[in-house]
Amino acid sequence: MKTTMLEAVKYFGGTVLIAGIIIFCLGFFGSGSSVLTPIGIGTVMGAIFVFLMGLFLIASEEMLLKAQGTKQD
Repeated sequence: MKTTMLEAVKYFGGTVLIAGIIIFCLGFFGSGSSVLTPIGIGTVMGAIFVFLMGLFLIASEEMLLKAQGTKQD
């Protein structure tokens, strides 16, 4: 179960990160509108936050299962 959750967090975080980078580049280099630049920065920060929280949840689940003495996949 850990690997499937890790894969989901990795793909979701990567997708949001790429979208944030594209939005940032469009706002910074592309159009004259500077509204997209902070949206892109916020999206990148959100992707990093989602990835780190997912890793934290996976690690805490691992520690709980280890403390209980059970092995679950």
